[in-house]
Amino acid sequence: MTITITAFEHSPDRGRGLARDMRVRWALEEVGQPYDVRLLSFKAIKEPEHLAIQPFGQIPTYEEGDLVLFESGAIVFHIATCHAGLLPPDENAKARAIAWMFAALNTVEPPVFDRSLAMILERDEPWYEKRLHALEDGIRKQLGSLSSRLGDADWLDGEFSAGDLLMISVLLRLKGSGIVEEYPNLSAYVARGEMRSAYKRAFAAQLAVFIAASN
Repeated sequence: MTITITAFEHSPDRGRGLARDMRVRWALEEVGQPYDVRLLSFKAIKEPEHLAIQPFGQIPTYEEGDLVLFESGAIVFHIATCHAGLLPPDENAKARAIAWMFAALNTVEPPVFDRSLAMILERDEPWYEKRLHALEDGIRKQLGSLSSRLGDADWLDGEFSAGDLLMISVLLRLKGSGIVEEYPNLSAYVARGEMRSAYKRAFAAQLAVFIAASN
């Protein structure tokens, strides 16, 4: 059965590969699974048809036969457990990779996402600078710990895994901020992720949507 995911027809990231369908595209490319994409407008994601499969009115979603999933982390986890390539066969190593998936989404991403929102929604508020500094201090605290743990390794725990895929996806949201560049090993870590053939294919596919929508 063909996998179908949803994505924005006019992505707010302007083709930079930051929308969360990118994580799912990347995971599917890593495991060699073909997929279709159903593009949705901002209006469509709030309509009953989409809310029936994504109750919070977001993207991406994942459909395969009778299975319908939402939340990018849950979708990547499902892909990783169903197809070889994103979780190691050793049970202990697999458990650690899953822990890194949770760390990416539950520990590192929240302040990174809050920073993005603040820059969009709070820029004209009198507290903006103080709020931004506080968020960036929180991000640096997490990245300092991550940098120490990564050290001079290529990936977080042995071979590349779904944990790395999600962690790099989160760190990419800081592009242009200069924050990741403060940690040379993390900057190199992100660059290694971007150099993977599967990432390049996923990025090209998402970028093509932006280019088509702009023409």
